[in-house]
Amino acid sequence: MEQRHATVLKAAGMKATPKRLAILELLEAESGYASPEELWKTLKGRFDRLGLPTVYRNLEELSESGVLTKVIHPNRQLYYYFCSNPEHHHHFVCLSCRKVEDIPSCGIDALEREVSIRNGGKVLSHILQLNGLCGGCAKKGEKA
Repeated sequence: MEQRHATVLKAAGMKATPKRLAILELLEAESGYASPEELWKTLKGRFDRLGLPTVYRNLEELSESGVLTKVIHPNRQLYYYFCSNPEHHHHFVCLSCRKVEDIPSCGIDALEREVSIRNGGKVLSHILQLNGLCGGCAKKGEKA
């Protein structure tokens, strides 16, 4: 797994440092999203010197390079998710169990055309995240 993560980092033009590899390993094992504080609490025992600012900095760098996905939660806390799908897609985020599922269809094309027609603009990128309860949590009647 570490070699695969190193390959992902190198493809993104980043060094495969032990801390970055540990962050990716932990997020992939989670199979959901995690906060910087949660990651720091788990990883600080593995490294002699690992401060919370270092975790934040690495998460931002990994996100900016496209290796990680930011999950914007209704509680206004920022979380991160490791998505190995390189294709253009969006995510459904379960607010109860933290599971993140790929949504392969986009459907933004019509909105992009509307922006072009209405104001002559050009959409360069977009982010779509759907929040809710996954099937398992919805059946259990859990609340977000």
